[in-house]
Amino acid sequence: MSYQKILDLLGDSAETLLLHECKTISKDLLHTPSPDFIDKVFAQSNRNPQVLRNLASIFNHGRLAGTGYISILPIDQGIEHTAGASFAPNPMYFDPENIIRLAMEGGCNAVATTFGNLAMMSRKYAHKIPFIVKINHNELLTYPTKYDQIMFGSVEDAWNLGAAAVGATIYFGSEESSRQIVEVAEAFERAHDLGMACILWCYTRNNAFKKDGVNYEVSADITGQANHLGVTIQADIIKQKMPENNGGFTAINFSKSRPEMYTELASDHPIDMCRYQVANCYMGRAGLINSGGESKGSSDLAESVKTAVVNKRAGGTGLILGRRAFQRPFAEGVSFLQTMQDVYLAKEINLA
Repeated sequence: MSYQKILDLLGDSAETLLLHECKTISKDLLHTPSPDFIDKVFAQSNRNPQVLRNLASIFNHGRLAGTGYISILPIDQGIEHTAGASFAPNPMYFDPENIIRLAMEGGCNAVATTFGNLAMMSRKYAHKIPFIVKINHNELLTYPTKYDQIMFGSVEDAWNLGAAAVGATIYFGSEESSRQIVEVAEAFERAHDLGMACILWCYTRNNAFKKDGVNYEVSADITGQANHLGVTIQADIIKQKMPENNGGFTAINFSKSRPEMYTELASDHPIDMCRYQVANCYMGRAGLINSGGESKGSSDLAESVKTAVVNKRAGGTGLILGRRAFQRPFAEGVSFLQTMQDVYLAKEINLA
């Protein structure tokens, strides 16, 4: 895709997103994606050689190979949102082989999905594209509905089916978060022992985080702190929703904050808010990948390009985009994924 096409998709947002200069946290403080990112960052860490090898297999696969950026296809919605509700727009994805095919033909660095999906296709595809096994999930068959992440298998099982990495979710702020932190921290320690990388779906969830019609579950300050907890349990990559507002701590009046968080470390510009998320990932030593969100139809492509531009210019590492790709015809889903990757390949789009 040409740079002009990116400009066309950005529309009226092009100037504010592409010409913005970040005057909050300087780009000079960041550890930014680069071809030698693993050598510069993870080779200095406690990660063993097998982890480094598997990280390299992810960073050096697909259309973004060797750039330091990553594009991951995540399809765990069959459990998180029920299979029928997720795959009704495109029933071919009840078959896990098509999930892997979409990631491969879409040029992704890796595919992230369930134990069952990857185990069913392990011998055919584990050596063709890096597998990320999502080891815990929320399930929607309990009534009344509850929101809790529970383990669906063992780290050893993920290793046995050929995974390069494991992924897990923590609902920070929920009543169950303390248990989830302990469970996931232990799972990540074991995964690292076995040589697999670790990716954390670093979400915040608490109905009390919504006040006066504003959902502070996606505020820069609260999600930033969730990121900081995620890298503390040694996640190598953080998956986070794009911030939509700020000031959650002060609006809800909990936890601890300082005025400088909102005046000097961030502003109301989306790139500045996303950079605050990156800063909380050890200034980018752990890569931040932002999620695409639910599919809303015709506006998906433009909205996802905007998300990619914000993430890249903030210092992020890429996108993890699922529903907007698989809830459309296969060829269109492939094109959709590649359009997002083109943002990261565009030399005209640089750090703010």
